[in-house]
Amino acid sequence: MSATAQTYFNELADYITTQIKVNEKFTCWLSGESSDFVRINQSKIRQAGHIRQDVFSVDLIVGKKHAEASFRLTEDLETDRRKLLDILQSLRQTNDILPEDPHLLIAEEVNSSENVRSENLATSSNAMDSILSLSEGLDLVGIFAQGELYRAFANSFGQRNWYSSSNFNFDWSVYSHGDKAVKCSYAGVEWNEATLAAKLEDAKKLIPLMNHEPKVIQPGKYRAFLAPAAVNELMSLLCWGGFSRKAQETKQSPLYRLMTGEESLSEKISICENIADGIAPNFGPQGFIKSPTVPLIQKGKFTQALCSARTAKEYGGEHHGASGSESPDALELAAGQLDQTKILEELDTGLYISNLWYLNYSDRMACRMTGMTRFASLWVEDGTVQAPLSVMRFDESMYRALGKNLIDLTNEQEIMLDPGTYFERSSSSSKVPGALIKDMNFAL
Repeated sequence: MSATAQTYFNELADYITTQIKVNEKFTCWLSGESSDFVRINQSKIRQAGHIRQDVFSVDLIVGKKHAEASFRLTEDLETDRRKLLDILQSLRQTNDILPEDPHLLIAEEVNSSENVRSENLATSSNAMDSILSLSEGLDLVGIFAQGELYRAFANSFGQRNWYSSSNFNFDWSVYSHGDKAVKCSYAGVEWNEATLAAKLEDAKKLIPLMNHEPKVIQPGKYRAFLAPAAVNELMSLLCWGGFSRKAQETKQSPLYRLMTGEESLSEKISICENIADGIAPNFGPQGFIKSPTVPLIQKGKFTQALCSARTAKEYGGEHHGASGSESPDALELAAGQLDQTKILEELDTGLYISNLWYLNYSDRMACRMTGMTRFASLWVEDGTVQAPLSVMRFDESMYRALGKNLIDLTNEQEIMLDPGTYFERSSSSSKVPGALIKDMNFAL
Protein backbone atom coordinates (compact mmCIF):
# COMPACT_ATOMS: atom_id res chain seq x y z
CA MET A 1 0.00 0.00 0.00
CA SER A 2 2.73 2.47 0.99
CA ALA A 3 4.79 1.85 -2.13
CA THR A 4 1.79 2.40 -4.40
CA ALA A 5 0.74 5.64 -2.67
CA GLN A 6 4.33 6.88 -2.57
CA THR A 7 4.85 6.26 -6.29
CA TYR A 8 1.56 7.99 -7.10
CA PHE A 9 2.46 11.01 -4.99
CA ASN A 10 5.87 11.33 -6.64
CA GLU A 11 4.27 11.14 -10.09
CA LEU A 12 1.95 14.03 -9.23
CA ALA A 13 4.83 16.06 -7.74
CA ASP A 14 6.91 15.46 -10.88
CA TYR A 15 3.94 16.51 -13.02
CA ILE A 16 3.60 19.82 -11.16
CA THR A 17 7.32 20.42 -11.81
CA THR A 18 6.64 20.24 -15.56
CA GLN A 19 3.68 22.64 -15.34
CA ILE A 20 4.96 25.56 -13.26
CA LYS A 21 6.37 28.72 -14.81
CA VAL A 22 9.93 30.03 -14.48
CA ASN A 23 9.01 32.51 -11.73
CA GLU A 24 6.96 29.97 -9.74
CA LYS A 25 7.85 27.59 -6.95
CA PHE A 26 5.66 25.02 -5.23
CA THR A 27 5.33 22.76 -2.24
CA CYS A 28 2.90 19.86 -2.02
CA TRP A 29 1.74 17.66 0.83
CA LEU A 30 -0.08 14.34 1.05
CA SER A 31 -2.04 13.23 4.11
CA GLY A 32 -3.41 9.72 3.68
CA GLU A 33 -4.64 6.66 5.50
CA SER A 34 -5.92 3.14 4.98
CA SER A 35 -7.91 2.33 8.11
CA ASP A 36 -10.34 -0.23 9.47
CA PHE A 37 -13.04 0.99 11.87
CA VAL A 38 -15.25 -1.15 14.10
CA ARG A 39 -17.98 0.15 16.44
CA ILE A 40 -18.87 -2.11 19.37
CA ASN A 41 -21.86 -1.95 21.72
CA GLN A 42 -22.85 -4.49 24.38
CA SER A 43 -19.76 -6.48 23.34
CA LYS A 44 -21.12 -6.99 19.82
CA ILE A 45 -20.00 -5.58 16.50
CA ARG A 46 -22.56 -3.00 15.40
CA GLN A 47 -20.74 -1.40 12.48
CA ALA A 48 -17.56 -2.15 10.56
CA GLY A 49 -15.92 -0.53 7.59
CA HIS A 50 -12.73 0.50 5.82
CA ILE A 51 -11.59 3.96 4.73
CA ARG A 52 -8.89 4.79 2.19
CA GLN A 53 -8.42 8.49 1.64
CA ASP A 54 -5.65 10.71 0.26
CA VAL A 55 -5.77 14.51 0.55
CA PHE A 56 -3.31 16.31 -1.72
CA SER A 57 -2.39 19.95 -1.06
CA VAL A 58 -0.37 22.27 -3.27
CA ASP A 59 0.99 25.72 -2.39
CA LEU A 60 1.97 27.87 -5.38
CA ILE A 61 4.61 30.51 -4.58
CA VAL A 62 5.49 33.59 -6.61
CA GLY A 63 8.02 35.83 -4.89
CA LYS A 64 6.52 36.49 -1.47
CA LYS A 65 3.00 35.65 -2.51
CA HIS A 66 1.50 32.20 -2.17
CA ALA A 67 -1.88 30.48 -2.38
CA GLU A 68 -2.85 26.94 -1.39
CA ALA A 69 -5.59 24.48 -2.32
CA SER A 70 -6.41 20.86 -1.47
CA PHE A 71 -8.39 18.06 -3.07
CA ARG A 72 -9.01 14.34 -2.58
CA LEU A 73 -7.18 12.05 -4.96
CA THR A 74 -9.21 9.70 -7.15
CA GLU A 75 -6.28 7.32 -7.83
CA ASP A 76 -6.89 7.86 -11.54
CA LEU A 77 -3.74 9.63 -12.70
CA GLU A 78 -5.22 11.46 -15.69
CA THR A 79 -8.20 12.69 -13.65
CA ASP A 80 -5.97 13.95 -10.85
CA ARG A 81 -3.59 15.63 -13.32
CA ARG A 82 -6.49 17.53 -14.89
CA LYS A 83 -7.63 18.59 -11.43
CA LEU A 84 -4.11 19.82 -10.64
CA LEU A 85 -4.01 21.89 -13.82
CA ASP A 86 -7.30 23.57 -12.88
CA ILE A 87 -6.02 24.22 -9.35
CA LEU A 88 -2.73 25.71 -10.58
CA GLN A 89 -4.60 28.10 -12.83
CA SER A 90 -6.91 29.11 -9.99
CA LEU A 91 -3.94 29.65 -7.64
CA ARG A 92 -2.26 31.89 -10.22
CA GLN A 93 -5.36 34.07 -10.37
CA THR A 94 -5.50 34.18 -6.59
CA ASN A 95 -1.83 35.16 -6.28
CA ASP A 96 -2.42 38.08 -8.67
CA ILE A 97 -4.66 39.77 -6.09
CA LEU A 98 -2.96 38.68 -2.87
CA PRO A 99 -0.61 40.92 -0.85
CA GLU A 100 2.89 39.73 -0.09
CA ASP A 101 3.33 37.47 2.92
CA PRO A 102 6.10 39.06 5.07
CA HIS A 103 6.56 35.88 7.13
CA LEU A 104 6.75 33.36 4.30
CA LEU A 105 9.63 30.95 4.78
CA ILE A 106 10.04 27.83 2.67
CA ALA A 107 12.58 25.03 2.84
CA GLU A 108 15.09 25.64 0.05
CA GLU A 109 17.76 23.29 1.37
CA VAL A 110 16.95 19.79 0.11
CA ASN A 111 16.47 17.26 2.95
CA SER A 112 14.87 14.19 1.40
CA SER A 113 13.98 11.16 3.49
CA GLU A 114 12.08 7.89 3.46
CA ASN A 115 10.84 6.24 6.64
CA VAL A 116 8.62 3.18 6.34
CA ARG A 117 7.99 1.75 9.79
CA SER A 118 7.28 -1.95 9.99
CA GLU A 119 4.87 -2.63 12.85
CA ASN A 120 3.73 -5.86 14.52
CA LEU A 121 -0.04 -5.60 14.34
CA ALA A 122 -2.66 -8.30 14.44
CA THR A 123 -5.17 -8.27 11.61
CA SER A 124 -8.30 -6.32 12.48
CA SER A 125 -10.24 -9.59 12.31
CA ASN A 126 -7.94 -11.31 14.82
CA ALA A 127 -7.95 -8.26 17.10
CA MET A 128 -11.76 -8.26 17.12
CA ASP A 129 -11.82 -11.99 17.91
CA SER A 130 -9.67 -11.26 20.97
CA ILE A 131 -11.76 -8.28 22.06
CA LEU A 132 -15.09 -10.10 21.76
CA SER A 133 -13.79 -13.24 23.43
CA LEU A 134 -12.21 -11.42 26.39
CA SER A 135 -15.21 -9.11 26.90
CA GLU A 136 -17.81 -11.86 26.93
CA GLY A 137 -20.39 -11.14 29.64
CA LEU A 138 -19.49 -7.44 29.83
CA ASP A 139 -21.42 -4.47 28.48
CA LEU A 140 -18.51 -3.09 26.49
CA VAL A 141 -18.88 -0.12 24.15
CA GLY A 142 -16.11 1.41 22.07
CA ILE A 143 -14.40 2.15 18.78
CA PHE A 144 -11.55 0.13 17.32
CA ALA A 145 -9.44 1.78 14.61
CA GLN A 146 -6.40 0.30 12.93
CA GLY A 147 -4.39 0.86 9.82
CA GLU A 148 -1.67 2.72 8.01
CA LEU A 149 -1.09 6.46 8.19
CA TYR A 150 1.22 8.07 5.64
CA ARG A 151 2.46 11.59 4.93
CA ALA A 152 4.53 12.96 2.06
CA PHE A 153 6.15 16.24 1.03
CA ALA A 154 7.68 17.49 -2.22
CA ASN A 155 8.79 20.84 -3.57
CA SER A 156 10.17 22.47 -6.70
CA PHE A 157 13.74 22.25 -5.34
CA GLY A 158 13.67 18.45 -5.63
CA GLN A 159 13.02 17.55 -2.01
CA ARG A 160 10.99 14.38 -1.45
CA ASN A 161 9.92 13.04 1.96
CA TRP A 162 7.86 9.95 2.74
CA TYR A 163 6.66 8.56 6.06
CA SER A 164 4.32 5.68 6.83
CA SER A 165 3.41 3.89 10.04
CA SER A 166 0.65 1.56 11.19
CA ASN A 167 -1.02 1.58 14.59
CA PHE A 168 -4.19 0.55 16.39
CA ASN A 169 -6.37 2.43 18.86
CA PHE A 170 -9.09 0.76 20.92
CA ASP A 171 -11.01 3.39 22.90
CA TRP A 172 -13.63 1.72 25.09
CA SER A 173 -15.70 1.63 28.28
CA VAL A 174 -17.28 -1.13 30.33
CA TYR A 175 -20.73 0.12 31.29
CA SER A 176 -22.27 -0.54 34.70
CA HIS A 177 -25.46 1.51 35.10
CA GLY A 178 -26.74 5.09 34.97
CA ASP A 179 -23.68 7.29 34.43
CA LYS A 180 -21.27 4.72 35.87
CA ALA A 181 -18.71 3.07 33.62
CA VAL A 182 -15.02 2.16 33.59
CA LYS A 183 -13.18 3.99 30.82
CA CYS A 184 -10.09 2.41 29.26
CA SER A 185 -7.95 2.51 26.17
CA TYR A 186 -5.40 0.30 24.51
CA ALA A 187 -3.31 1.70 21.68
CA GLY A 188 0.08 1.22 20.12
CA VAL A 189 2.10 -0.19 17.25
CA GLU A 190 2.40 -3.76 18.57
CA TRP A 191 -0.68 -5.81 19.42
CA ASN A 192 -0.41 -7.89 22.60
CA GLU A 193 -3.45 -9.90 23.66
CA ALA A 194 -2.08 -10.36 27.19
CA THR A 195 -1.98 -6.56 27.66
CA LEU A 196 -5.58 -6.25 26.50
CA ALA A 197 -6.62 -9.12 28.81
CA ALA A 198 -4.98 -7.42 31.80
CA LYS A 199 -6.77 -4.12 31.07
CA LEU A 200 -10.12 -5.88 30.76
CA GLU A 201 -9.50 -7.80 33.98
CA ASP A 202 -8.79 -4.55 35.84
CA ALA A 203 -12.07 -3.14 34.49
CA LYS A 204 -14.00 -6.24 35.57
CA LYS A 205 -12.75 -5.81 39.13
CA LEU A 206 -14.09 -2.27 39.28
CA ILE A 207 -17.56 -2.97 37.87
CA PRO A 208 -19.02 -4.45 41.11
CA LEU A 209 -17.78 -1.37 42.96
CA MET A 210 -19.79 0.86 40.61
CA ASN A 211 -22.98 -0.57 42.14
CA HIS A 212 -22.14 0.94 45.55
CA GLU A 213 -23.75 4.18 46.66
CA PRO A 214 -21.59 7.03 45.31
CA LYS A 215 -19.50 8.93 47.84
CA VAL A 216 -20.52 12.59 48.02
CA ILE A 217 -17.77 14.91 49.24
CA GLN A 218 -17.91 18.59 50.05
CA PRO A 219 -16.02 21.18 48.00
CA GLY A 220 -12.50 21.62 49.28
CA LYS A 221 -8.91 20.48 48.91
CA TYR A 222 -8.19 16.75 48.80
CA ARG A 223 -5.25 14.45 48.34
CA ALA A 224 -5.66 12.99 44.85
CA PHE A 225 -4.08 10.56 42.45
CA LEU A 226 -4.50 11.33 38.76
CA ALA A 227 -4.21 8.26 36.55
CA PRO A 228 -2.23 8.68 33.29
CA ALA A 229 -5.44 9.28 31.30
CA ALA A 230 -6.31 12.20 33.61
CA VAL A 231 -2.77 13.60 33.47
CA ASN A 232 -2.94 13.36 29.69
CA GLU A 233 -6.03 15.62 29.71
CA LEU A 234 -4.08 18.24 31.66
CA MET A 235 -1.17 17.99 29.23
CA SER A 236 -3.55 18.28 26.27
CA LEU A 237 -4.91 21.54 27.63
CA LEU A 238 -1.39 22.86 28.22
CA CYS A 239 -0.77 22.25 24.52
CA TRP A 240 -3.28 25.01 23.73
CA GLY A 241 -0.52 27.55 23.34
CA GLY A 242 1.45 26.52 26.40
CA PHE A 243 4.51 25.47 24.43
CA SER A 244 4.18 27.93 21.53
CA ARG A 245 6.84 30.54 20.73
CA LYS A 246 4.19 32.67 19.00
CA ALA A 247 1.97 32.57 22.11
CA GLN A 248 5.01 33.43 24.21
CA GLU A 249 5.91 36.44 22.07
CA THR A 250 2.32 37.73 22.06
CA LYS A 251 2.00 37.10 25.81
CA GLN A 252 -0.95 34.72 25.36
CA SER A 253 0.67 31.52 26.57
CA PRO A 254 -0.88 29.93 29.70
CA LEU A 255 2.70 29.16 30.72
CA TYR A 256 3.88 32.75 30.19
CA ARG A 257 4.73 33.21 33.88
CA LEU A 258 6.78 30.02 33.77
CA MET A 259 8.59 31.33 30.70
CA THR A 260 9.43 34.61 32.43
CA GLY A 261 10.55 32.87 35.61
CA GLU A 262 7.75 34.35 37.76
CA GLU A 263 6.46 30.84 38.46
CA SER A 264 7.93 27.37 38.53
CA LEU A 265 6.77 23.78 38.60
CA SER A 266 8.05 20.91 40.70
CA GLU A 267 11.59 19.73 39.96
CA LYS A 268 9.93 16.39 39.15
CA ILE A 269 8.33 17.90 36.03
CA SER A 270 10.28 17.51 32.78
CA ILE A 271 8.42 17.71 29.48
CA CYS A 272 9.73 17.33 25.96
CA GLU A 273 8.54 16.94 22.40
CA ASN A 274 9.77 13.46 21.44
CA ILE A 275 9.13 13.04 17.71
CA ALA A 276 11.67 10.21 17.57
CA ASP A 277 9.44 7.93 19.68
CA GLY A 278 6.05 9.13 18.41
CA ILE A 279 3.93 8.13 15.42
CA ALA A 280 4.00 11.51 13.65
CA PRO A 281 6.36 12.17 10.71
CA ASN A 282 9.56 14.11 11.32
CA PHE A 283 8.70 16.66 8.63
CA GLY A 284 5.80 19.02 8.04
CA PRO A 285 3.80 20.60 5.20
CA GLN A 286 6.50 23.26 4.66
CA GLY A 287 9.23 20.64 4.23
CA PHE A 288 11.26 21.55 7.30
CA ILE A 289 12.69 18.63 9.25
CA LYS A 290 11.56 18.47 12.87
CA SER A 291 14.04 18.13 15.72
CA PRO A 292 13.98 14.54 17.10
CA THR A 293 13.56 15.85 20.65
CA VAL A 294 12.93 19.34 22.00
CA PRO A 295 13.20 19.87 25.79
CA LEU A 296 10.37 22.20 26.78
CA ILE A 297 10.48 22.11 30.58
CA GLN A 298 13.39 20.68 32.57
CA LYS A 299 13.14 20.09 36.32
CA GLY A 300 10.26 22.52 36.65
CA LYS A 301 11.92 25.34 34.71
CA PHE A 302 11.00 26.56 31.23
CA THR A 303 13.63 25.56 28.67
CA GLN A 304 12.33 26.59 25.26
CA ALA A 305 9.14 26.86 23.22
CA LEU A 306 8.26 25.07 19.99
CA CYS A 307 8.93 27.38 17.07
CA SER A 308 7.57 27.16 13.52
CA ALA A 309 9.34 28.58 10.47
CA ARG A 310 6.83 31.45 10.21
CA THR A 311 7.33 32.43 13.85
CA ALA A 312 11.13 32.32 13.42
CA LYS A 313 10.82 34.59 10.39
CA GLU A 314 8.64 37.03 12.34
CA TYR A 315 10.53 37.09 15.64
CA GLY A 316 13.99 35.83 14.73
CA GLY A 317 15.99 32.87 15.96
CA GLU A 318 15.99 29.23 14.95
CA HIS A 319 12.93 27.05 14.43
CA HIS A 320 12.25 23.35 15.16
CA GLY A 321 10.21 22.60 12.06
CA ALA A 322 7.14 22.75 14.29
CA SER A 323 3.64 22.93 12.83
CA GLY A 324 1.81 26.24 12.52
CA SER A 325 -0.02 25.56 15.79
CA GLU A 326 3.33 25.03 17.57
CA SER A 327 1.70 22.28 19.61
CA PRO A 328 3.53 19.03 20.46
CA ASP A 329 2.80 16.03 18.23
CA ALA A 330 4.55 13.62 20.61
CA LEU A 331 4.56 15.04 24.13
CA GLU A 332 6.42 13.15 26.85
CA LEU A 333 6.22 13.82 30.58
CA ALA A 334 9.10 12.09 32.35
CA ALA A 335 8.38 9.37 34.90
CA GLY A 336 8.95 9.78 38.62
CA GLN A 337 9.71 7.45 41.53
CA LEU A 338 6.23 6.43 42.74
CA ASP A 339 5.91 2.66 42.66
CA GLN A 340 3.07 1.78 40.30
CA THR A 341 2.05 -1.13 42.56
CA LYS A 342 1.74 1.07 45.66
CA ILE A 343 -0.50 3.86 44.38
CA LEU A 344 -3.42 3.22 46.76
CA GLU A 345 -1.06 2.78 49.70
CA GLU A 346 0.63 6.11 48.95
CA LEU A 347 -2.68 7.85 48.30
CA ASP A 348 -3.91 6.62 51.71
CA THR A 349 -7.14 8.63 51.94
CA GLY A 350 -8.36 10.73 49.06
CA LEU A 351 -9.52 10.68 45.46
CA TYR A 352 -8.42 8.29 42.73
CA ILE A 353 -9.22 10.15 39.48
CA SER A 354 -9.32 7.85 36.46
CA ASN A 355 -10.43 10.39 33.87
CA LEU A 356 -11.12 14.08 33.40
CA TRP A 357 -13.13 15.90 30.75
CA TYR A 358 -14.62 19.26 29.74
CA LEU A 359 -11.31 20.94 30.59
CA ASN A 360 -10.77 24.62 29.94
CA TYR A 361 -8.97 27.58 31.45
CA SER A 362 -10.67 29.45 34.27
CA ASP A 363 -7.75 31.93 34.30
CA ARG A 364 -5.51 31.42 31.29
CA MET A 365 -2.64 33.69 32.32
CA ALA A 366 -2.50 32.10 35.78
CA CYS A 367 -2.53 28.65 34.10
CA ARG A 368 -5.63 27.86 36.15
CA MET A 369 -7.71 25.00 34.81
CA THR A 370 -11.17 23.68 35.48
CA GLY A 371 -12.84 20.43 34.48
CA MET A 372 -14.94 17.49 35.63
CA THR A 373 -14.13 14.05 36.97
CA ARG A 374 -15.40 11.26 34.75
CA PHE A 375 -16.19 7.54 34.80
CA ALA A 376 -14.57 5.35 37.49
CA SER A 377 -13.26 8.01 39.86
CA LEU A 378 -13.06 6.56 43.35
CA TRP A 379 -13.04 7.41 47.02
CA VAL A 380 -10.15 5.73 48.90
CA GLU A 381 -9.71 5.36 52.67
CA ASP A 382 -6.60 3.93 54.32
CA GLY A 383 -5.36 2.62 50.99
CA THR A 384 -8.60 0.76 50.19
CA VAL A 385 -11.18 1.70 47.56
CA GLN A 386 -14.50 2.38 49.32
CA ALA A 387 -16.97 3.70 46.75
CA PRO A 388 -17.37 5.43 43.39
CA LEU A 389 -17.13 9.18 43.60
CA SER A 390 -19.93 11.52 42.66
CA VAL A 391 -18.99 13.82 39.77
CA MET A 392 -16.86 16.73 40.97
CA ARG A 393 -15.50 19.88 39.34
CA PHE A 394 -11.89 20.84 39.99
CA ASP A 395 -10.46 24.35 39.68
CA GLU A 396 -6.73 24.41 40.16
CA SER A 397 -3.58 26.22 39.06
CA MET A 398 -0.96 24.01 37.44
CA TYR A 399 1.66 25.91 39.41
CA ARG A 400 0.11 24.41 42.55
CA ALA A 401 -0.98 20.98 41.30
CA LEU A 402 2.23 20.23 39.41
CA GLY A 403 4.31 22.56 41.55
CA LYS A 404 4.55 22.66 45.32
CA ASN A 405 1.66 20.19 45.77
CA LEU A 406 3.04 17.46 43.52
CA ILE A 407 4.18 14.55 45.68
CA ASP A 408 5.49 12.34 42.88
CA LEU A 409 4.90 10.83 39.46
CA THR A 410 4.63 7.09 38.84
CA ASN A 411 7.72 5.20 37.77
CA GLU A 412 5.89 3.89 34.70
CA GLN A 413 4.50 5.86 31.77
CA GLU A 414 1.58 5.00 29.53
CA ILE A 415 1.69 5.54 25.78
CA MET A 416 -1.51 7.15 24.48
CA LEU A 417 -2.44 7.72 20.88
CA ASP A 418 -4.91 10.46 20.13
CA PRO A 419 -8.20 8.68 19.23
CA GLY A 420 -9.39 11.67 17.19
CA THR A 421 -10.85 10.82 13.78
CA TYR A 422 -12.25 14.19 12.64
CA PHE A 423 -11.50 14.32 8.87
CA GLU A 424 -8.71 11.78 9.40
CA ARG A 425 -7.07 9.66 12.10
CA SER A 426 -4.73 11.69 14.27
CA SER A 427 -0.98 11.06 14.32
CA SER A 428 -0.49 12.73 17.70
CA SER A 429 0.62 10.76 20.73
CA SER A 430 1.75 11.23 24.32
CA LYS A 431 3.69 9.34 26.96
CA VAL A 432 2.75 10.23 30.53
CA PRO A 433 2.85 8.82 34.09
CA GLY A 434 0.26 9.15 36.84
CA ALA A 435 0.55 11.95 39.43
CA LEU A 436 0.01 12.01 43.20
CA ILE A 437 -1.06 15.47 44.44
CA LYS A 438 -1.36 16.32 48.11
CA ASP A 439 -3.80 19.23 47.94
CA MET A 440 -6.06 19.53 44.88
CA ASN A 441 -8.95 21.98 44.86
CA PHE A 442 -12.46 20.72 44.03
CA ALA A 443 -14.97 23.53 43.64
CA LEU A 444 -18.32 21.69 43.51
